[in-house]
Amino acid sequence: MKENVVAKLTVKDDKCACAFADKIISESQETDKWYEYFDDFSSLLDHPKSLVRNRVLNILAANAQWDKENRFDSIISDFLKHITDEKPITARQCIKALAQVGLAKPQYIERILSSFQSADLSKYKDSMRPLIVKDMSETEKILATSGLSSK
Repeated sequence: MKENVVAKLTVKDDKCACAFADKIISESQETDKWYEYFDDFSSLLDHPKSLVRNRVLNILAANAQWDKENRFDSIISDFLKHITDEKPITARQCIKALAQVGLAKPQYIERILSSFQSADLSKYKDSMRPLIVKDMSETEKILATSGLSSK
């Protein structure tokens, strides 16, 4: 099944791959059954296709709550790189997914917020930059609120 998971997420038929990713994300909200594939998902973080990166960022975020082994520690730097992904849509997906990561793994909140502050958004078109900034602001609010409630 392991190779099958990666194959299904990277198949040329984006509709099938997206449906499979949605199933994983949905089921990961309720159960840890997909956590065993964490390393397989992580291996796709730098996939050449942005749609695959989008899927995997959201899958990993959905599984952060099940990460009792702290495997996220080994990928957090790679995950944060996508805040300034070459594709603005992937950057936006990453930023939104980081809200879920931070809620599940509060030890990363400071690092997430610091990454937002140091992110160079100048490479994005003027039409995309405000959307990315807005996403960052919304994620910051979510994380700031959770930080207050956990203290």
